[in-house]
Amino acid sequence: MFVLVLFMGATTARAQDESSTFRNFQFSFSRVSQSWARYNDTLKKAFEAKHLDYPSRHIYLRFFKATNECELWASNDDTSEYVLVKNYRVCALSGSLGPKRWEGDRMVPEGFYFIDDYNPKSDFYLSLLLSYPNYADQVHGNKTKPGGDIYIHGGCVTVGCLPMTDPVIMELYTLCLNARLAGETYVPVHIYPIRFDRKGLDFLGTQYASDTIKQRFWVNLKGEYDYFERHHRLLPVMYSPDGRYVF
Repeated sequence: MFVLVLFMGATTARAQDESSTFRNFQFSFSRVSQSWARYNDTLKKAFEAKHLDYPSRHIYLRFFKATNECELWASNDDTSEYVLVKNYRVCALSGSLGPKRWEGDRMVPEGFYFIDDYNPKSDFYLSLLLSYPNYADQVHGNKTKPGGDIYIHGGCVTVGCLPMTDPVIMELYTLCLNARLAGETYVPVHIYPIRFDRKGLDFLGTQYASDTIKQRFWVNLKGEYDYFERHHRLLPVMYSPDGRYVF
């Protein structure tokens, strides 16, 4: 028991040191510190208006490609429902509806990801790296060149990323950085082609009626979408050996 307590204490101390190092590195860049100074109070007020804790370690970003939308959701703990906090606009998109499958196809990924890294010295002001390719992408995409370096970033140009303009990425970076420092190691980011409501399904059924590969893929994504719409909670992301999402 004594050894276990020592081990747990050492693990906690190491995690705190890593968090402190990460924070100090991030705030050593003026872009980060200026973004935080400009938007932290705004975000705090937005969360308080929804009766949500801030900084939050339970945030979730949901994108819809067809309508250039980004939704910010948050909850107060692991068991509470998520609450919609804010909506943002994606500045530009490349490619068409459907998943990214190889390097250079100009497609924005579709599926379930998380923020994998925080880049305070991006060519696009600030940027948040997505965990593309995930296992499903690796199974179904090009085995040697599936592509990568997919970011949520500033500016308004893209060849497969999600550009938000500089002011918006300043706010989103502040939000996600605060969540990371509060303990949310992996902020979930879900990217859909469109809302899977009646209007969206009619559009996909009409415009992509002959594309059975995309249709099967979207039916798979719809499982998570439907669950969240009903319960405002997230299912864990799991995969079958053949690269389907399993809920």
